[in-house]
Amino acid sequence: MNEGFHQKSSESPLLSVEDLRVYFRGDEKTARAVDGVSFEVGHRETVCLVGESGCGKTVTALTVLGLVSCPPGEIAGGRIRFRDLSLLEMDDRQLQTVRGNQIAMVFQEPLTSLNPVFTIGDQIMEAVRIHKEMSETNLRLHAVSLLNDVGIASPESRLGDFPHQLSGGQRQRVMIAMALACSPDLIIADEPTTALDVTVQAQILKLFRSVQTEHGMSLLYITHDLGVVAAVADRVYVMYAGMIAEQGRVRQIFRNPRHPYTQGLLAALPSRSRRGERLHSIPGSVPDPSQKPAGCPFRPRCPRAEDSCRESFPEMCDWEEGHRARCPVLFRTMT
Repeated sequence: MNEGFHQKSSESPLLSVEDLRVYFRGDEKTARAVDGVSFEVGHRETVCLVGESGCGKTVTALTVLGLVSCPPGEIAGGRIRFRDLSLLEMDDRQLQTVRGNQIAMVFQEPLTSLNPVFTIGDQIMEAVRIHKEMSETNLRLHAVSLLNDVGIASPESRLGDFPHQLSGGQRQRVMIAMALACSPDLIIADEPTTALDVTVQAQILKLFRSVQTEHGMSLLYITHDLGVVAAVADRVYVMYAGMIAEQGRVRQIFRNPRHPYTQGLLAALPSRSRRGERLHSIPGSVPDPSQKPAGCPFRPRCPRAEDSCRESFPEMCDWEEGHRARCPVLFRTMT
């Protein structure tokens, strides 16, 4: 587990998301993809958003960078502050000065994110050219240096390669190099190791840790994999059905999970199951964001659900400093 930097309570966060609501309106239904999400990322901190597919993690990240198409999307409420900037109040032209420069994103599948008709050198240099004034010679030297930093062998010769000529791990390294190109303060990594085998995944996670230490940046890491969370996170926000179900430091979440959903996710880890026992699974699936149940959205899948869980949306309960969970039933029975 990453026991590195964590932000002092007196220091303003680098990124602050407050009561964010992102809806997608159709002819007859409204999908509440992000439904009141709040979280913070401190300076030089790694924060993980974790949860099953469909919980709203990626939409949250795309909204931070102003990449949700409106329509059909709609920012129905909330605030996003990055340093002294109010991102939701900025137009697309203003956001262009932030994207890639102060906040960069590494996407899940680099083969679809990289342009197949341009060399990787062209794409890295273009990422810098948009925001910085630099000669072509220095641009090329900078691109070579970035590829070297992310562990691409023979970086000069690789500048002329096209994405299809690289392996999956190499393409992901190129995406990280592009994200680092303008020395951003924050990198958002959206499931960047999902399509990679276990060995390459470990290499990419090690690379994230080393570049974060070297460049002094913050990392918002989006994943469904709790093994990844244990390896990289300072703090964790567990998302379910567009809301934050639980939040805390990584040790608090792994040692004392306080929401039935978090407990279910952890119980499903192979490392937590006893030899000879079947792996635990959470029954059912994440609800359709346009058809969420009344009261607690986890109620239909929850082993601790009571009648009161149908009546009202659950409030956050404070377990200890920095550790909160949205389950009054568990809080009442264990305190």
